[in-house]
Amino acid sequence: MSAPASAPATPLGAYAGLGPQQVLAALDAAGLRGDGRLLQLNSYENRVFQVMLEDGGAVVAKFYRPGRWIDAQILEEHAFALELAAAEVPVVPPLALQAAGPALQLQGEAGTLATWCDDDGTPYRFAVAERRAGREPELDDPAVLAQLGRFIGRLHAVGRQGRFEHRHHLGAADATAAVAALLQAGVVTPAELPAWRASAEAAAALVAERFAEVAATGPIDTLRLHGDCHPGNVLWRPGSAEGDPGRPHIVDLDDAVQGPAVQDLWMLVSGDAPTMARQLDVLLRGYEDFSDFDDRERALIEPLRTLRMLRHSAWLAARWGDPTFPIHFPWFGSAAYWSQQTTLLREQLELMGG
Repeated sequence: MSAPASAPATPLGAYAGLGPQQVLAALDAAGLRGDGRLLQLNSYENRVFQVMLEDGGAVVAKFYRPGRWIDAQILEEHAFALELAAAEVPVVPPLALQAAGPALQLQGEAGTLATWCDDDGTPYRFAVAERRAGREPELDDPAVLAQLGRFIGRLHAVGRQGRFEHRHHLGAADATAAVAALLQAGVVTPAELPAWRASAEAAAALVAERFAEVAATGPIDTLRLHGDCHPGNVLWRPGSAEGDPGRPHIVDLDDAVQGPAVQDLWMLVSGDAPTMARQLDVLLRGYEDFSDFDDRERALIEPLRTLRMLRHSAWLAARWGDPTFPIHFPWFGSAAYWSQQTTLLREQLELMGG
């Protein structure tokens, strides 16, 4: 079931127009017959659909945005999810598919990535997983935080057993790259450009400096991560008995990266510095039941927050040609947006000690 390094590219216009008939036809070619009921789920990067099947079941189909990942990167994500599931870490892995017709080709040893061609020969890459429900975790509950820490510790224990070769490697250079991409895109409004550029370049330089300071005391260990572990990406299922806080699970590893462990922890804490430190301590009490944590990585939290801010703006700029982005992010590119970003970056400079 091996495949070329990357499937043929889908024209962005065709991808933006992906509709129910194509989704149902693609799943039918994989032997999954929909009963006609489907719901498009909230996803800016990919097109994701919940599809009800004739056999009474339900699946979630993710159609990958063209040009974002090559096949090898997607297959690394799938392999990691399958590895986690085999270790009984609560993730929802992609299903092994079966080609039920010549319009479908399968990639990877497990056959989890499919390329389906419509009648015009336009290819669409997709994967399918079981439908799982849940809600955002209650992060103000220490029992929930500790349970989340155990979950991430288990995920990282598996993540340390291998290494991503094709997925993105997260590091300080990403901040400089994001600033360069935004400047090249020319999206910063002229009046706000000088102040934003000065703050962004200073912030990117300080991110690099803080990473270098930690690395000077010893190498920063990296591992396979979830990569975007904020509360909205962790689903919580309530406990079945009194006193049981419940259990977390994740349904997607689309942003999986190689990076420092703290990347999967810092987005779960909030508030002022003392409050975040206390919350992180609770997370780590659960985390360290399964994985060691290098306490030096606490110094990377604000640099990583700064990096995320810059990368988010660069991501929006890169996706602005997709007609759904101006609809969902109408404020992007306005003078108010770039003025706010300048203020936030200046605050990050202070928090990073600049």
